This record gives sequence, structure tokens and C-alpha cells, in this order.
Amino acid sequence: MVDIIELNRRSVQATVDLVATIKPGDLDRPTPCAGWAVRDLLAHQVVQNHGFAFAASGARSDLDRWEPSPVGDDPVEEYAASARAVMDAFAADGVLDRGFYLPEIRDGGPFPARMAIGFHFVDCVVHDWDFAKALGVPANVDEDLAEAALPVAAKVPDTPETRGEGRAFVAGVPAADDAPALDRVVALLGRSPGWSAS
Repeated sequence: MVDIIELNRRSVQATVDLVATIKPGDLDRPTPCAGWAVRDLLAHQVVQNHGFAFAASGARSDLDRWEPSPVGDDPVEEYAASARAVMDAFAADGVLDRGFYLPEIRDGGPFPARMAIGFHFVDCVVHDWDFAKALGVPANVDEDLAEAALPVAAKVPDTPETRGEGRAFVAGVPAADDAPALDRVVALLGRSPGWSAS
């Protein structure tokens, strides 16, 4: 069986390593997430990490817990702290036996732990790519992580009711069958693999 906790840990750590290269002058760079600069993507990821860490306890939360706040004076450390929180929460004894309440997704849950951690995993893989594109550097995603993310991304419903403005993803875009796994993942979740900030 796939070790989703380890896959997620590696994807989170890879993104931490990439985010560690962000300089203050990078915060206003555009990202592939329409309308979001790097600072907005950081704020999103920080609140998602803390939200999933809380959900790993099995407790319910409301949407307020998932509302991003602007990043502070040290967004790199803020992101790293949120990453530590979610990795620790997912590594806790018994976490795979809990239901995760995720108020942003469908009916809010509870979702089986493996499924919920899979949501976080694919989100982290895709946002690593977003950060990399914004910074003009290669994505920090190992090939096996991208391959593992493919079936998760393929299960995200792609209908007008589930994709679009105000939702987690926009409609998927085409990608060649022989494209690298990461390109296929991001295309499934609405990003053009050839996106460039310029």
C-alpha cells in the first residue's frame, strides 16, 4: 500500500526547501494561480497547512479557520512553521484511523484520512510547481512524487459545478499523453504546463 504520509512529508519538505529561496523582492511576482502573487500563494499554503494539521485531530472546524491572513515580516519561516505543524500532525499515532473534517471540500466530511492526506499531498505538489514557475526555477518535485500525484489529481471532479472562479481549481487543460508526469498533474488541475510569468 502507498505510504501517503511519507509521500506527503516529502512533498511538503520539497516545497519548504523551494520556499526557503524566496527573497522579499519575489513576493509580488505573479504565479500561475490567477490573481495571486507569491505572497498570496504563501498565505494560502500557510493556512492550508495549519487547517489540515487541525483536521488531523479529528475535530470539526468552520470556514473561518481556513481563511488566509497576509504573511508577516518573515514569510519563509512562517511557511516553514506551518509545514512542521502539518508534518507533525500527520505523523501522530492513530492519524490514519481518524476522519478529517475539511469544510472547503464538498460536504465537509469527514473524509477518510488517506483520502484527506492525499488532497494535501496533491495540493502541495501543484503549489510547488506554482512557486517554481513564479520564481523561474525548476519545480522541486521528484518524478515518483509526480507519478503518485497523477491518480489523485485525476480523481478531482472536472465539471462546471466543481471548477471555476471561487473554487479550488479551474477546468483542466490538455496535456500530451507522453508529457512528464508533473505537467500532466498540473494540466489536470487547470494550469498550462508552459505557463510563464513573462
